[in-house]
Amino acid sequence: MSKPIYYGTGRRKSSIARVYLSPGKGKITVNGRSFDEYLCRGPLSMVVTQPLFALDSVKSYDIQAQVKGGGLTGQAGALRLGIARALIQVN
Repeated sequence: MSKPIYYGTGRRKSSIARVYLSPGKGKITVNGRSFDEYLCRGPLSMVVTQPLFALDSVKSYDIQAQVKGGGLTGQAGALRLGIARALIQVN
């Protein structure tokens, strides 16, 4: 049986993020690169993972995301909203 995949879209400023969430071990990939490599600044990584920490599910889901447009701050906000909307689909 295949794992369910949940989808969420986030928009912030001029950035758009498409987020795919699936049950896993907490691996986050953004534009084909690891999360830490893509968002190298600490505060931005905290912004992105806020929805996961709010539900205590940081290590429960693997996330793959594609982000376009804007700067890193806008992209981080778009990722956060996309993750939150994908988590809503889980329930």
